[in-house]
Amino acid sequence: MDEEQSRRLAAADDAPATTTECKHDDCVDDAEDPESTGNGISSLEQPLLKRSNTLTASHLAMVGAKVSRIESLDYEIIENDLFKHDWRSRSNVEVLQYIFLKWAMAFLVGLLTGVIAYWAGFFYFAGINFGLTFVAAVLCVVFAPTAAGPGIPEIKAYLNGVDTPNMFGAPQLIVKIIGSIGAVSSGLDLGKEGPLVHIGACLANLLSQGGSGRWRLRWRWLRYFNNDRDRRDLITCGASSGVCAAFRAPVGGVLFALEEVATWWRSALLWRTFFSTATVVVVLRGFIEVCRNGRCGLFGEGGLILFDVSDVTVRYHVGDLLPVTLVGVLGGVLGALYNHVLHKVLRVYNLINEKGRLAKLALALAVCALTSAMLYVTPFAVPCTPCDPASGDACPTTGKSGNFKRFNCPAGHYNDLASLLHATNVDATRNIFSTGTAGEFRLDSLLIFFAVYCVLGLFTFGIAVPSGLFLPIILMGSAYGRITALVLARFARIDHGLYAVLGAAALMSGSMRMTVSLCVIFLELTNNLLLLPITMFVLLIAKTVGDAFNPSIYEIILDLKGLPFLEAKPEPWMKDLTVGELAAAKPRAVTLQVVERVSTVVEALRSTRHNGFPVLDHPRPGVSELHGLVLRSHLVAVLKKRWFLPERRRTEEWEARERFTSVELAEKAGSVDDLDISPEEMEMYVDLHPFTNTTPYTVVETMSVAKAVVLFRSVALRHMLIMPKFQGPEISPIVGILTRQDLRAHNILGAFPHLANKRKAH
Repeated sequence: MDEEQSRRLAAADDAPATTTECKHDDCVDDAEDPESTGNGISSLEQPLLKRSNTLTASHLAMVGAKVSRIESLDYEIIENDLFKHDWRSRSNVEVLQYIFLKWAMAFLVGLLTGVIAYWAGFFYFAGINFGLTFVAAVLCVVFAPTAAGPGIPEIKAYLNGVDTPNMFGAPQLIVKIIGSIGAVSSGLDLGKEGPLVHIGACLANLLSQGGSGRWRLRWRWLRYFNNDRDRRDLITCGASSGVCAAFRAPVGGVLFALEEVATWWRSALLWRTFFSTATVVVVLRGFIEVCRNGRCGLFGEGGLILFDVSDVTVRYHVGDLLPVTLVGVLGGVLGALYNHVLHKVLRVYNLINEKGRLAKLALALAVCALTSAMLYVTPFAVPCTPCDPASGDACPTTGKSGNFKRFNCPAGHYNDLASLLHATNVDATRNIFSTGTAGEFRLDSLLIFFAVYCVLGLFTFGIAVPSGLFLPIILMGSAYGRITALVLARFARIDHGLYAVLGAAALMSGSMRMTVSLCVIFLELTNNLLLLPITMFVLLIAKTVGDAFNPSIYEIILDLKGLPFLEAKPEPWMKDLTVGELAAAKPRAVTLQVVERVSTVVEALRSTRHNGFPVLDHPRPGVSELHGLVLRSHLVAVLKKRWFLPERRRTEEWEARERFTSVELAEKAGSVDDLDISPEEMEMYVDLHPFTNTTPYTVVETMSVAKAVVLFRSVALRHMLIMPKFQGPEISPIVGILTRQDLRAHNILGAFPHLANKRKAH
């Protein structure tokens, strides 16, 4: 038996190893056991050198009573064609390459899974913002393009005497309201204050004029306001009411209309605007009482005082003079720099918007995507801050409103940057204005917040959505005000929240160049009269520094839009040029006769875009004199009525009164191309003397352009007729006609380039 057993063992040792091929994971050869040698003897009973290799071609494991494959954590090489043989026959480089690739793939899969799970909130956040921006942009692009932007520059231009068509109608009002809600709710870096001013102006225009076009209201009492002066006054009242509704500042609204938007002011307009703002405050107060305890969401939070800092007693020290002065200087410099960069951005946006509606919409959506990404990502850059135990349940907050946003922080901590970026504009301003919170916001968080709002503010303004500049500039200014207080902590004895108020006021003054109205608005916003001296000081410094670099932001926008706004003070070099020389550089004025042929009138209307035409009379043969000025709208009204004469004669005044009413003549001029006039009617005549203004403003050709600009602006002219210095039979009674566009500085320099050197000298 011993010899027979020895032969069997030797045969088993010399026999080649066999493996069972299995093409399925659950297929196992019943005759083979991974822990046996194939002859019924356990491999554990064999000597160490006789055992099978650990890395076999078929890794199996016992799971319960079922045999299944297992995978090596270090070398899984059976599935790769390169390693179908024993791994010992491969070089170390090949093994390491395979291990690296496998771990890299595992890392990539895990990373993508984590990113998708981690950024699910971002996609939700950006998707909602994208949809709201899309609604606001589509409304502006398709239905009312003039509703985009704040609307304040256009209001200034209209009150200066510039005709701004399609600016104050019902479509603009509806789109402005809905678009402002969508744009502000989408998280874009803009405010509702500018649109509210435009909304107030639209309401005033509709209430006074009844609208325009086919939907115009024709109530009898509206005819009392159907004139330019009352319309101008009511739009001024609407603008002041919009500021009052935005900031809940009635006196500030009146002063804003006086300082910023109105060109002509009188005592009657003062009490009318004050009455309008007082009505707004009463209505607001009533709604706040109705909406108390959160019945209307966030409306009414804070009452009539939005950013109350009256709990701080302000005491002045000599050491505060340096940081306060620095805040004013920085406000002027940063405001001027903001205006300069925004001017460049708006020029680029004009090139993009000229490409059509799709380009406008794509630009708005691209800015929305950028805004969502920056608002969501940047709070991760700052660490979490432990909550003050004294704050109780108020820290952290995860609801729709609150001072301490938890964001990504653990329990008992808050993210100070998220508290500013993920709050409403009003809540963010209230947070950063809060007093007694010197350590609530970190310096790096404030720097990031300031940079983010500067970048987003520059790229957001100018897209095709209703937008305002007030609150974004307030937030930027309040951030740098707190930064100044933190950096100069050794010298700053005033509360950091008050430095934020001063910074906001300084940056607004440095950008918009307002002083008196801003001072009163900030006093009404903060309810702290003790801030009055240093607020005035900071505003004057910021405006002075800003004026040394460039004009205000609204003047820049007016220039970009091509609106001929006339400043109160003409350029010094304008006194070296006469109106006669300026008229000679223009094409010759188109004149009409008192009794003119219909074909001549139609040709003058079709060949020019002039709004007024000088009318000449010939009392004696060889003698001509100026009879007056006839408007384009009156000529179109005459052609529509077909008030034609078969022979050349002058009519009586009663004949014109029978055919025309003052309401018809006050209508906007239509298009002459819509008129269907027969050839026989073209040969007939029109008597223009009943429709001619026989007392137009005229100046002598030797008057300086500087005086002409002052007269044009002070009297709110649209046309200025230039008479020759000498009268005679062979001399034309009219030298030319000037409009607002002719008196703009860059248009004059285009016709007289040599004056540019004098401009630089001045």
